[in-house]
This record gives sequence, structure tokens and C-alpha cells, in this order.
Amino acid sequence: MKKTAIITGASRGIGMQTAKTLAEKEVQIIAIARSKKPLRNLEQINPDLITAVPTDLTDEESVNDLVLLLEQNYDGIDILINNAGALINKPFEDLTLDDWRSQIESNLITAVHITQRLLNSFNKNSHVVNISSMGGYQGSAKFPGLAAYSASKGALSILSECLATELSNHSISVNALCLGAVQTGMLEEAFPGFEAPVSASEMGTYISEFALTGHSFYNGKILPVSLTDPE
Repeated sequence: MKKTAIITGASRGIGMQTAKTLAEKEVQIIAIARSKKPLRNLEQINPDLITAVPTDLTDEESVNDLVLLLEQNYDGIDILINNAGALINKPFEDLTLDDWRSQIESNLITAVHITQRLLNSFNKNSHVVNISSMGGYQGSAKFPGLAAYSASKGALSILSECLATELSNHSISVNALCLGAVQTGMLEEAFPGFEAPVSASEMGTYISEFALTGHSFYNGKILPVSLTDPE
């Protein structure tokens, strides 16, 4: 029986590459993002296994529609990859409260909301993978301009530890992967000209394998995924 995976932020970058790789492994994919056209293009790559479901994770009605669709059409969820997020690169002194709210909403609250709403849909031995950042990993090198982003990702990391404890009785494992720099559109927009050492395709391959097997070895772990050591 095929596993079923939900991937948020699947319209580009790491999310899209993870969806492609998991589909190649015969996993049924529900690809979620707000951007309809790129999501539909992803679906066309493997329409038998990838289903595009345009969803605004910040909107409760949109998430309600998603949950209803899942309940009506799927026999439970085996993997949830909370990959959706945003990055604001701005000096601390220039960050507005709206910037902070936006980062927390995009990088933390969306994961909280969809995970909570799907609790009754997870199959036994399911795996929630939260995509955090080295910026949100305690003791790692920090960079100017990323205070709001790093703080919101750090909160997502700690959430993963909390959920692993609370959901263990439901046979749900939860882990956080703290990614180093990956060459994505989001990175290029925030840091024009910067070249990351890892491609989105390479990271998508790693995340897909971890989503399938990582919960056999880890639960409640915050794991750095970077070519450089935390400082």
C-alpha cells in the first residue's frame, strides 16, 4: 500500500524537489502552496501520484477545505513535511512589528495549524518533519538581518520537541531538520548573488529519504543539516 505525504510550500525550491523525489519512490503526494500555476505544473510531472491542492495556510477556511478534501479522498496521512515559510532579510533596527508577525505566521503558525488540524488523519507510525534552519539551531553562527527569521525557525524547532512528547501516544514521530544554505529562489531573493553549496534537488533527495525512514531512528530531535559545523 502506497504511503501518502503532504508537503507544504511545494510550488518551488526544496518543497517542489522533495515532492518530485517522493513521487519517484511511489509515494502519493498532496502538494500544497498558495501559488496555483507552479503547483499545477508540478502536478503534471506525475499526475498519477502528485495532487496539487492550492491552499493558503494562513486562512482558516482554506485549511478547513483542505482537511475535508483529505478526509473524503485519502485513507490517512503517513508523512507531513512542514516546509512552507518565508525569509525577511532586514536589520533588527528596521524590522517592524508587522515583519515579526509575518515571519512567525509564515514559519511557525502555519505548521502549528495544519499539524493540529490533521491529528485525526495521521496513520500509525506517521512522521512529521518540520523544516527549520541553521539560523534556528542553538549555538550556530548567526547572520545580520535574520533575527526575525531565525527566531521564528528556532520556535519551530522547539515545537518539534514538544510535539514529539505530546503525540508519542498517537504513534506520531516529529523531528526538525535545520537546513544550512540551499540554492533556492527564496535564498536568491534575500541574498542576491550568494551561491549556496547545496542545490534544492540535492536537499529534496535528502529530505525525502529522511521523511520515509528517519523516524525509525529519531524522534523529537533537532538535527543540523549543513556542510559547516555550528559555532
